[in-house]
Amino acid sequence: MVSLEKRIKIMSAIMAVSLFGGLLAGCSPNAGSSSTQEGGNAASQAASNAEERTLKIMTGVIGGKTPEENTQFEQEIERLTGIKVTMNKPAADYDQKLLAAIASGEKFDLLQISKEKMSTFMDQGILTPLTDQVNGSKVLSDPNVIPAKEWEQVKTKDGEIYGVFTKYQGGTMPIVRKDWLDKLNLPEPETLDDYYNVLKAFTEQDPDGNGKKDTYGLSTAGMYELQGFFSAAGLKQRYVETADGKLDVPYSTDAAIPVYEWLNMLFEEGILDPNFTTNDTGKMRDLFLADRVGMITYWDAWVGMLNNTRHEQDPNTEFEAKGLPGAADANGNHMLRRGDPDVWVIPVNAEHPKTAFEFIEWWHSEEGITLGSLGIKDVDYTVDNGKFTLTQTGKEHASDHGVPFWYNRNVEAPFGKLPGVEEAQDLVDQYAALELTPSHWADAEKIINEHSFKAIMGEMPAADAVKKMREALKAGGYID
Repeated sequence: MVSLEKRIKIMSAIMAVSLFGGLLAGCSPNAGSSSTQEGGNAASQAASNAEERTLKIMTGVIGGKTPEENTQFEQEIERLTGIKVTMNKPAADYDQKLLAAIASGEKFDLLQISKEKMSTFMDQGILTPLTDQVNGSKVLSDPNVIPAKEWEQVKTKDGEIYGVFTKYQGGTMPIVRKDWLDKLNLPEPETLDDYYNVLKAFTEQDPDGNGKKDTYGLSTAGMYELQGFFSAAGLKQRYVETADGKLDVPYSTDAAIPVYEWLNMLFEEGILDPNFTTNDTGKMRDLFLADRVGMITYWDAWVGMLNNTRHEQDPNTEFEAKGLPGAADANGNHMLRRGDPDVWVIPVNAEHPKTAFEFIEWWHSEEGITLGSLGIKDVDYTVDNGKFTLTQTGKEHASDHGVPFWYNRNVEAPFGKLPGVEEAQDLVDQYAALELTPSHWADAEKIINEHSFKAIMGEMPAADAVKKMREALKAGGYID
């Protein structure tokens, strides 16, 4: 039987062939064009008049929360832009379903993908360069819409742009039950030793008050976003470029050994959720919301969403999630991770590339941002004399239909930010930095996870696990 990993690689190769095949078969002669757009939405709309104003889009998180609402989302786009849209939004396993859909012969005008996936698709030559359109767009070249320095995140080494941001991507951090800290009279942790004391107390001192020993100090979704603990050793997640220009993975260095040993201590003492290796992010969040765990590692945006969710369920709850800066190193420095951006990309065989770019510009307008955040008018919110009111559905959706935060400084959130978000974002601004994510990161990550789990679960000494991890990364050509 062919493994899932191998099937994904096969589908990726087939996808490249399918896209190139569609291009050679004679799709739109405008596909792949990077001609300059003369201005903003109006110019883009004029340019797109030569092609049918319809789009086929595939997204992972943008759109309705249910299949029914996704249809309403399509209708709302058409009402606001005049563009007839069909959105394919899988409920799970987005990357695999994206590859499978295109491998089966489907064509798309727009894809919402991660920067990592964009790098892979660029290597395969299946994305349209957008540099000239972006530079010529009065919308996207406006620093009030997208700050100029942010484009460095998506530019190639030779300055080409293949993807345009779908939203402002924040960062990750430990998120703690602040109400549990207060209940147990614990200060916010600063050092790795402090974190141990807090997590141990969450496990042993009945912070939920039910008289049972049924809580964990920490839960994660595998190795997902442990940067805040490796901060104690001054180590970044993913890749770094060394002084001599070589690529390295800090988690595979000897400096990481004490952090793995610390995590193993949590595991051995029952402080770390024993299901951490099989948790997905949804299970991890559910444990946090259900008073089963006192700390998780996740996105700044989710500080507000977690607070909002519990307060919608019970306005009188004492529940309070709060972002933390991670463990300080010996010099008192903190190191968090800023997330790779999600981007809109246009495949080279897109049948409506000009309309696709018009949509990308519109997505950064007030109308586009309102749809991507609040959602659908009269479904998620109502407007009366300019005053926005969330419906019960809108409250449940927490103002996130793929765009919880955005770059455009001209567009203010009508209800402000959810509780705890602003403080968490300040931590990202102060302590987080981007990392390198080459196209082969997913393969390297499998090696990192495999050996990290062995170290954390005590299946081999941390030093041995790190040594074998490094050997495997070198043998695979993933580090220099």
